[in-house]
Amino acid sequence: MGIRQRVGLKFKDEIEFLKGWKRDRTAVGAITPTSVATARKMASVIRPDSGLPVLELGPGTGVITKAILKRSVHPRDLISIEYSPEFCRHLRHQFPEVDVRCGDAFALDLTLGAQRQAKFDCVISAIPLLHLPPEKRLSLVLDLLERVPVGRPVVQITYGLLSPVVALPAGYEIRHLAFMMRNIPPAQLWTYTKRPERKN
Repeated sequence: MGIRQRVGLKFKDEIEFLKGWKRDRTAVGAITPTSVATARKMASVIRPDSGLPVLELGPGTGVITKAILKRSVHPRDLISIEYSPEFCRHLRHQFPEVDVRCGDAFALDLTLGAQRQAKFDCVISAIPLLHLPPEKRLSLVLDLLERVPVGRPVVQITYGLLSPVVALPAGYEIRHLAFMMRNIPPAQLWTYTKRPERKN
């Protein structure tokens, strides 16, 4: 792919993002699409040899989706859930083989349908959690951790200094993954995991 074509695709992503941001500023958490470097860092937690699909929440224009696919994840093994109908149309056009679901991440059983009992290798989330009450953030993260094997992460991007979920129950862990300066605005990446039970 030539430089002109790459620049054209990036510009198109930014136009789609700005249109979505203008329509609903609370559902879109950033002022520009996630940077390629940030998307790569988020996708780096994927284990391509796990044999499990990947769940993506809030793909937006698809920058993180591209990074996930570049981790050798087959498009049919990626479920991307997007709330905005406009972004859904854009994603389906850009990634026709990815299972793009237009639905609510806070009603995952309904949105996943037949896959509601599925286990995922990990969850990669760009949902703007800071706009939500703390109890709703916690509820989502705990729900997501039930959908991945013990020890596997839920990755969350945020634009605040602290984790959107500041405390988890005993047996769970919050870790800082990275501070991404090469993002507008600079972003923090956090992981949430459920620790294996200790054997006596």
